[in-house]
Amino acid sequence: MEAEKVEVVVAGAGFAGLACAWKLARAGVEVVVVERGENPGAKSVTGGRLYTGPVRPHLPDFLDDAPFERDVVSERITAVSGKRSATLEVRSEAFAEPASKSHTVLPNPFLQWMADKVMEAGGMVIPGNTVNLVKEDGKVAGVESPDAKLTADVTVAADGVLSFLAEQAGLRGRFKPVHYAVGAKEVIELPEEKIDDRFACGQGRGASQLFVGSLTAGLFGGGFLYTNRASVSLGLVIGIEDLAAAGGEKRIDELLDAFKERPEVAPLLEGGETVEYAAHVIPEGGIEGMPGLFADGFLVTGDAAGLAVNAGYTVRGMDFALASGAIAAEAVLEARARKDFSASSLSGYEKKLKETFVLQELEQLKNMPAFMQDPRLFTFYPREATAVMEDLFTVGPEAQGRLGKRAWGWLKRIGLWRMFRDGWKMLRI
Repeated sequence: MEAEKVEVVVAGAGFAGLACAWKLARAGVEVVVVERGENPGAKSVTGGRLYTGPVRPHLPDFLDDAPFERDVVSERITAVSGKRSATLEVRSEAFAEPASKSHTVLPNPFLQWMADKVMEAGGMVIPGNTVNLVKEDGKVAGVESPDAKLTADVTVAADGVLSFLAEQAGLRGRFKPVHYAVGAKEVIELPEEKIDDRFACGQGRGASQLFVGSLTAGLFGGGFLYTNRASVSLGLVIGIEDLAAAGGEKRIDELLDAFKERPEVAPLLEGGETVEYAAHVIPEGGIEGMPGLFADGFLVTGDAAGLAVNAGYTVRGMDFALASGAIAAEAVLEARARKDFSASSLSGYEKKLKETFVLQELEQLKNMPAFMQDPRLFTFYPREATAVMEDLFTVGPEAQGRLGKRAWGWLKRIGLWRMFRDGWKMLRI
């Protein structure tokens, strides 16, 4: 098989891979993106929310004409337990300010737009190709498929959370189920005016709602709902280790169907039509679950590098992917200027990540994955929080009594020592 030589080959036309390719192409680097899906975005699944504030310093003019769905101005967290639920909503116009702005996103059109930007800048995107690494003298030297071989000075692995290229490069060991979750998502089409009315956010504005509690049947995980321009993205995320321990008794598709029928959700979806269903593995291991990031002629970025954060109240991945892809491009450009693509030369990539929010946040939240494994977060606390709120707003035939006395009763029932212990754990995160 005759090989074709390029400067850089990127495996994966997702957020990280295309951001890297665009920045390289703009700098005049010969870059080719190979994608195993039939088109960019075909294999990409995301809940659908992008925080742009952290990304813009790394891609300053890239997102100016991006096909965002809605600006998120309403943040909602809902605890559910049986037939009860309690929702906290924070709404602020400050959420629409550039420094803290976030948007809902549909991955397929967004990634196709990114691929078009790469090609306009002079890069090439080739879909429909599953590739393996090419090695020469023990070093990564490009990729090959059954029909073609591309050698390159640098290969960038942006091939998703179960990165087989990182494994082939010797940068990833055995997968630990506790470091991963599976997400199932539906996109439900609704007229734009109905979304405006039902979520009361105004035209072009939207809501993000996270759910925790009995909807995951006691398993680690939660639900999400994001408003798009003319659709709603609704889904569940459940830990793979917990699903495996359930022995097939709990299925994520059945739990998702039950979630859609909950009284907090069903009226919001009424009259809608499901136009897309997808499932995907999600990194949940934090910094402990990351593979090595560089080798001779090789970099790992985005989900392939485990770059995602679940803080419970925020769930982030796309901003980490875009920024890490751009930072990978910067590292390649510096190595190119030195004409040195060794691991030592490319190690500047990890150093740059440490100087930005990408690894700083993962380091600061390194205890979060272990904290999130506590089953009480998905059973005990949602149950007690909704019970307290139900009691607070229930007016019966007898006098309710002093609020302080009632609050003391709630605290004794929940357990002061238990709350103190769990609160101390949370403060140490």
